Amino acid sequence: MKRVVLDASALMTFFEDRPGAGKVEDLIRSGVEGKRQLFMSVVNWGEVYYSTWRAKGPGVARKVVEDIAQLPIQIVDADLELTGSAAELRAESKLPYTDSFAASLAIARRASLATSDRDFAHVERKLEIIWTVGE
Repeated sequence: MKRVVLDASALMTFFEDRPGAGKVEDLIRSGVEGKRQLFMSVVNWGEVYYSTWRAKGPGVARKVVEDIAQLPIQIVDADLELTGSAAELRAESKLPYTDSFAASLAIARRASLATSDRDFAHVERKLEIIWTVGE
């Protein structure tokens, strides 16, 4: 079964109906149908939460995290191994620290990474990227 890690930008694209939301919806649908395993780092989950809170307020942010809980996405804790891997990836690349968690999780789970964030171009040789926009 194919595995996909969702970056915060992928879920924000979906919830805010940005260009590329259809691609994310297709990934989620394939998760519902049992055709893909979907993952997200708890750090990136937090990024969705705080970004939504700042942009739209606490009520909308809480609703978004409730909605995420209903999706077929396994939220993965940032244990010592994942955090160390993310720190090393950050040190070796220009990838922002929070994004390093999504990339490290994708590498660890041998998964593709779904994102609309162009910062991931810095690690494109290390993992398969599913670009939700511009491709």
